Amino acid sequence: PVLSRYENQITILSDYLEEFPETDEPVWILGRQHHLNTDKSKFLLDISARLWFTYRRKFSPIGGTGPSSDAGWGCMLRCGQMMLAQALICRHLGRDWQWEKHKKQPEEYHRILRCFLDRKDCCYSIHQMAQMGVGEGKSIGEWFGPNTVAQVLKKLALFDEWNSLAVYVSMDNTVVIEDIKKMCWSPPQSSGAAQSSAHLHRGALGRNKSAAGLCSGWKPLLLIIPLRLGINHINPVYIDAFKECFKMPQSLGALGGKPNNAYYFIGFLGNELIYLDPHTTQSFVDSEENGTVDDQSFHCQQAPHRMKIMNLDPSVALGFFCKEECDFDNWCSLVQKEILKQQSLRMFELVQKHPPHWPPFIPPAKPEVTTTGAGAVLTDSLMCSRMFLISKQ
Repeated sequence: PVLSRYENQITILSDYLEEFPETDEPVWILGRQHHLNTDKSKFLLDISARLWFTYRRKFSPIGGTGPSSDAGWGCMLRCGQMMLAQALICRHLGRDWQWEKHKKQPEEYHRILRCFLDRKDCCYSIHQMAQMGVGEGKSIGEWFGPNTVAQVLKKLALFDEWNSLAVYVSMDNTVVIEDIKKMCWSPPQSSGAAQSSAHLHRGALGRNKSAAGLCSGWKPLLLIIPLRLGINHINPVYIDAFKECFKMPQSLGALGGKPNNAYYFIGFLGNELIYLDPHTTQSFVDSEENGTVDDQSFHCQQAPHRMKIMNLDPSVALGFFCKEECDFDNWCSLVQKEILKQQSLRMFELVQKHPPHWPPFIPPAKPEVTTTGAGAVLTDSLMCSRMFLISKQ
């Protein structure tokens, strides 16, 4: 039934079939296992369902006078968009949602896509990311590394009330359980009196009605772990643990690549990584009057690329999505079991308590927007209720 149902797509995707070898080894894609010799069609559909963001041209100039294309500099920003989009797909549609060409998609899907259109009023557009990067010391048109993209996404998410994500970017290769729980359980800012009791008096469903009547529950978690897995080349001691991350059900893959060439890694086969490549320049696409988006160019319908793990630049960022607290608890158990079992060189540390020599952890909050000065502009949009723009310096 799978074959007949997807016959048309498989014809389009038949170019893939030559690309991937016949093998008994499983392929892992974002926490899902596929067997090429028995269900190659499912594997191909899993790839094409991912949102694929590439260079674009002919969008409105960034900051009013900046570039109108990100070709040559925006690849890591596009990879960051892909990782975040995967988190939003998991949040609203579920990991097993499939995209089918010409098939009507749910409204949430179009709403997710609108968050990433190349317009200044879309919350995760190239415009917003490039301008937020100025605060991270990157001028517009400058290439980002994985950590910079993670910091930018963390800041932009504060203005995205629809998706309401908690974005945690680990420091010093250390993930602190206490800090993540504090951030994901922090009640709405308007709830004043309910703040102290929110964690203690969660209802049976893990929800707590705050004084303002808003529901303060577990905020879905986007966890990003920037890592350096070697000096000039990846240290082979990390390879097994790195591959293990793609097997976790919470996996959002990894950002990385080669110097000045960013890729979005979504899985592996043997000792080869499978990735989506943003280095294709397409024309700017806007939403239609009814809010839908012509999405053909946002799904990669050709062979995904592969590269040997040993060719990976050692600077990477792992991504994970935990919709509920139990997903995070499960992730912690998997990390203990699969990542930290190797005592020699650990890829990262997972600790229960906030390290005493670190500055205190304060969950990030949306900055107050002032009307004075040229530093900030408040804009309202269909996609995200409120946004913060850093004007071009």
